[in-house]
Amino acid sequence: MLGGPARRLVGRVREQTGFADRVSDLARGRGGAVLVEGDPGIGKTTLVKTISTDAPVCWGAGDELGRVLPLQPLVDALRTSRAELFGAQGGAAGSDLVAAAAEHVIELVEKRCADGPLVLVIDDLQWADGATVAVWRRLSDMVAQLPLLLVGAMRPVPHRDDLVALRRTGVDRIRLGALPARAVAELFGLILGGVPDDRLRKLAAGAGGNPLYLVELSEALVRGNCVEVIDGKARLISDRVPDSLNAAIADRIGFVSADTRSVLTAAALLGVDFEVSDLAVVLRSRVADLVPALQEATHAGVLVDGGSVLSFRHGLVRTALHEELPQAARSAWHLEAARELAEAGAGNERVVRQLLAGTEVADWVVPWLIEHGESLVSHAPHAAIELLGRVVDGPDAQPRREELLSLLADAYFRVGEHERAEECAVSGLHVATEAPTDLYWTLAQCRSLTGRSAEALTDLHKAAAGATGRDLARLLVLTARAHWDLGDFDEAETVARQAFGEATACGDRGSISWALHVRAIVAMMRSELHSALPLLDEALAVASSDDGTGDLRLLLQINRALVLGDLDRRTEAVEAARAVRQAADDAGNLVRLAQAQSLLGQLLLHAGDWDDALVDVDLLGDDVKNPIVSACDHGVAALIHLHRGDATAARRHLDSVGTNGIVIISVALARSLFLEQEGDLAGALDALRPGLTDDAVIEDLLPDAVRLAVQVGDRELAEHAVGQAEALLAKLDVPHRQAAVLQCRALLDGSPEGLLEAADRYQEAGLPERMARALSSAAVLFADQGDPASARAALTRAVETYTALGAESDTLALAARMREHGIRRGPQVKHRRAHHGWDSLTPAEQRVTELVVQGLSNQQIGEQLFLSRRTVSTHVSHVLAKLGVRSRTDITREAVRRGVMPS
Repeated sequence: MLGGPARRLVGRVREQTGFADRVSDLARGRGGAVLVEGDPGIGKTTLVKTISTDAPVCWGAGDELGRVLPLQPLVDALRTSRAELFGAQGGAAGSDLVAAAAEHVIELVEKRCADGPLVLVIDDLQWADGATVAVWRRLSDMVAQLPLLLVGAMRPVPHRDDLVALRRTGVDRIRLGALPARAVAELFGLILGGVPDDRLRKLAAGAGGNPLYLVELSEALVRGNCVEVIDGKARLISDRVPDSLNAAIADRIGFVSADTRSVLTAAALLGVDFEVSDLAVVLRSRVADLVPALQEATHAGVLVDGGSVLSFRHGLVRTALHEELPQAARSAWHLEAARELAEAGAGNERVVRQLLAGTEVADWVVPWLIEHGESLVSHAPHAAIELLGRVVDGPDAQPRREELLSLLADAYFRVGEHERAEECAVSGLHVATEAPTDLYWTLAQCRSLTGRSAEALTDLHKAAAGATGRDLARLLVLTARAHWDLGDFDEAETVARQAFGEATACGDRGSISWALHVRAIVAMMRSELHSALPLLDEALAVASSDDGTGDLRLLLQINRALVLGDLDRRTEAVEAARAVRQAADDAGNLVRLAQAQSLLGQLLLHAGDWDDALVDVDLLGDDVKNPIVSACDHGVAALIHLHRGDATAARRHLDSVGTNGIVIISVALARSLFLEQEGDLAGALDALRPGLTDDAVIEDLLPDAVRLAVQVGDRELAEHAVGQAEALLAKLDVPHRQAAVLQCRALLDGSPEGLLEAADRYQEAGLPERMARALSSAAVLFADQGDPASARAALTRAVETYTALGAESDTLALAARMREHGIRRGPQVKHRRAHHGWDSLTPAEQRVTELVVQGLSNQQIGEQLFLSRRTVSTHVSHVLAKLGVRSRTDITREAVRRGVMPS
């Protein structure tokens, strides 16, 4: 493995030098990401292994047998276990255990990097699962702030979209091609022990510059005494020459004894890398009895000792042995190996690898799948789909077909194949002898997601007719949710109350929580927020992560923070959002984490904590967010950048938002503001129109809609929007809705006094930017009406608020409007906010930078500043981008130049 003095590779001096430079960077604390690409046998793995470093090396590899086991190469590399990575339980519904495990992997890597430089290699990326590739890509984005050399080696085929995308991320790429003729001759001569003659050179040329073929060919010639070396010159003296790489590999294998060959054939079943204990189980032998054969295979160069495992010299060697067996024999042997491993108590992933490698099934597979099905569905849903699909229609499945179909439906649902999940659920219901609530739950979820809750209601009413106790309570919860999906809030409320009564009678805490949640959601939709809050609190008092309602508990906490914000209890809302964000992070529930993070970003936007909002909406990548959540976050960031005069950054965020026909509040406001700043007032108003329909009015859009409508002369729209604001206030009388009505009415009537009153209400609601907007409009109206003193007073208050927010663009726009009336702003405003360079760093980024200079890791910085790992990581990423540097070392260098000295 990596370490010790570097040895020279023939014909690869340039590639080795480039790799050595990256290792030198690592020793200085600068990370990097490298992809090594080339055909099989071209020397990718050998190149990586020849680099010398004192840093710890974590090495994992993709495996054809394990492609459907998420993150297995990283499990192997980090020397952890699937049980530790995924947790002992299957996970609550709605949580993505694979995504959560991926987050845990990243956290493990960061912790290892906190101890010093680290090399992480994933070989054979072309065989790695999608989750592993996604983690590799995310880590490649983090190498600028970690002492991490991330290496991936892969072949050009099979073609995979995620690997193509990986190549386009800007990581360093080393492409290994065929060795040039001079290098071929040199390598051949080194192995043969003399300068090759013309016949040998011609023979070597047939290897196509492939180092593995050259090595196997030359060593086969030496073993077969086909070469004579005299006076440093080698000449071919026999025509018994392997005519292909496979033939050369077969020649190497042919030199071992028959007993060793049998052991190697069995080892080939287990993959390129294998544990000796597993080989003993498969062969029903003692490890001691296998040692002579394994020693012979190692001496012959067929196997390589990797410390904890043995490995075939190359994947092609393992393939040659594996494919010697007839397909039918291979399949049967894999099935037999799976059973031996299962009976020996081997990890599920090892059993699954063997089952997937074969095509045969046996009677023991069905009970094994049912026993381990929940864990398999949670940890490796694609593997579960393939294995369950093989047995579900077989004769051994009939007595337990309902259980198999339930597992299969759940697996399909988890991977997003809702139609297939629905088919399995329907089939399961046809063979069920009782009302299987799990199947109804999956079916209702599928039909809800595909807009067919009415169909779900028919099935649920039928099932509930003969159900009692816990089953009835859960079915009633599903029925209430279906009514809510259909917009029938009265019936949803009624059925939720029935579900609550049944659940209370049988002590089903999960159904009690769900029933209360449905009632709370109905209250929220009716703007009865004062009623929704105690329902959410009551549901939270019942729900816990111990009874399978951990995901629901997080959802309840998110909705509670949302209600607190809508009630203008903004400080409590921010605290609640931060608490649920931490809870979701601790639980590894990325779906709820992204939702909580997005809600927090919106709350901070409204509260005027824009620096923190920009950090919070950037903590998670788009690849782990729901598209709507991602769009909302981009909208928040775009709005802040527009207010601060950075239209380029705003456009970048808006360009990242897709178009799916759903009105996203922050995106609509950002697009409208962008067009307004471009001078297109009509376009700015049009950007808001989709959110102004009577059946889907969005209150946050109304004040800007009225203001723009008045400016473009659309009084009819302005009056309609005022009426909508008044209707919303009638449903819920809180300060921000009072302010919105006052603002909309004053804009329509041209009343600056009304706008001042609206500003006071916005201040009471804790909405500084909206307050400044109202003051700006009041200043302009006072000026239009010939009252410069009042105009200047409103201007001063608006500018003070904009300055506190850093909203330079708004300040400049207002000042320009007022200059038209000869009115200058009173107080001097600090210079324009920098967007790049040292002066652009926020106070939080400056604090993090000071600790980076002191040599603290992200984890240590988080502990000192009471910030999460993700928050610190995002701060460091922002500092790198603003300073235009590549690593923490560069940050330190720039800080020292600025006088920030390490303590």
